Amino acid sequence: MKKIINSPNEVVEEMIEGMVLADPDSLERVDGTTVVKRKDAPIRDKVGIVSGGGSGHEPAHAGYIGKGMLDAAVLGEVFTSPSVDQVFEGIKAVASDEGVLLVIKNYTGDVLNFEMAAEMAEAEGIQVEQVVVNDDVAVEDSSFTTGRRGIAGTVFVHKMAGAKAELGGTLKEVKAVAEKTIENVRSMGMAISPCSIPEAGKPSFTLEENEMEMGIGIHGEPGILRTDIAPAKDIATQLTEKILEDMSLEKGDEVVVMVNGLGATPEMELFIVNKTVQEMLKDRGINVHKTFVGEYMTALEMGGCSVTLLKVDEELKELLAVASDAPNFFVR
Repeated sequence: MKKIINSPNEVVEEMIEGMVLADPDSLERVDGTTVVKRKDAPIRDKVGIVSGGGSGHEPAHAGYIGKGMLDAAVLGEVFTSPSVDQVFEGIKAVASDEGVLLVIKNYTGDVLNFEMAAEMAEAEGIQVEQVVVNDDVAVEDSSFTTGRRGIAGTVFVHKMAGAKAELGGTLKEVKAVAEKTIENVRSMGMAISPCSIPEAGKPSFTLEENEMEMGIGIHGEPGILRTDIAPAKDIATQLTEKILEDMSLEKGDEVVVMVNGLGATPEMELFIVNKTVQEMLKDRGINVHKTFVGEYMTALEMGGCSVTLLKVDEELKELLAVASDAPNFFVR
């Protein structure tokens, strides 16, 4: 295993330091924590938006801190939920009189720790609401979850909730927009090569040179099918068909598309996948409002990709267009 690191035990600590040094005018670290926040948070009369989870999925989640998206991200160790105390500190760091919304990916540790932190915050008089993202259509339950996993579709929840908060929405309104996004977003991923957790020093799973796994999770959780590697058009077709089977889309509906790399997939290959996704949607009379291609939620250096579709109406299109200066989801 080759990693450009100093010590396996210090990767998250040193990553946070380097991250804040890269954008010192906008970001700051809450002293003594793994919380990264907007420098201007808490913001008066604005709902605070907090997300987070295990590290190793960069740019998620700290890459989405900024105007129009997150106010803070709470970073756990690699593929490990942040502790209750860390999440609590994140809530307190951005809490205004308007309250805080927690955006949680559906993994057992994240859900438990964020919920417990919310209870602690409420005991101190902070209004807290939460939503749980479960956009992965591959499996109903996994080694990390009860119910569907939360993957790249979470980024759209950050965007819509963050935009609504930036526009002055109440906590109830911001939560409603987040829930609406969750109801209308679906994703599925696949892998052609594994990733290695720095402290483990070896791949988290194995794939033969000619194998791929469909439906794999962003921590290397098992998918639904391991088979010989196929052309990009077949991969894109399988992912998109599975998503469409789970969505109530009709001819004339509009979607936002995300083709997301998992860490080691060149953009060249992601654009090739996108070509097939776009052709499939066009053939079905589904209109594409906007497309995002790149790395939005990775799994260290895993080779592979995911496809996400978000069904949008006028409200969600307007929120998508709200300006954001988050470094990894910049919208003018």
